[in-house]
Amino acid sequence: MIVKMLHEKGLKAEHAYTAAFASIGLSVISWCGSMKAEAAGTARADRWGIFVGEWAPTFFALGLALANYERDHDLLHSPTH
Repeated sequence: MIVKMLHEKGLKAEHAYTAAFASIGLSVISWCGSMKAEAAGTARADRWGIFVGEWAPTFFALGLALANYERDHDLLHSPTH
């Protein structure tokens, strides 16, 4: 139901995969930025990196769900079917 709604709004599997890879990069950037900008040390930087890095699996799962929906939707609505 949610995947169908997202698909109808124009979100595609490639968008979710791109967001997942971007969150991995953002995780590294936030870790490095926190290490340099804050005096709190490695513990705070680790928390920032982990917080942002936890988004990636969600985006990958959403991408997989959208890819499956797109495949099934295309099979049902193909002219040969």
